[in-house]
Amino acid sequence: MIARMWRGWVATDRAAEYVAYIEETGMAAYRGTPGNVDAQMWTRDLGDGRTEVVTLSWWESIEVIQRFAGSDISRAVFYPEDDEFLIGREDTVAHYTVT
Repeated sequence: MIARMWRGWVATDRAAEYVAYIEETGMAAYRGTPGNVDAQMWTRDLGDGRTEVVTLSWWESIEVIQRFAGSDISRAVFYPEDDEFLIGREDTVAHYTVT
């Protein structure tokens, strides 16, 4: 199994709105891809007006991730309104072998 992790940052006063948006877009897309095992989203108020958002998803294989993300699985997948919310983001994702 492969774990896929991404991080971004939003203004804390918009964090709940962004979480709802990601549930409807990215998280739904993760969970709707055959071979996705599970997905979670974590948030952390950094105390400086920013909230960190982490998405973590588990996949059966690299090939399954390619069905979701395309051939370059190191690139993050973004949605049309992400630019409206994100004040910082990682453009790449990290993959880990679950042992």
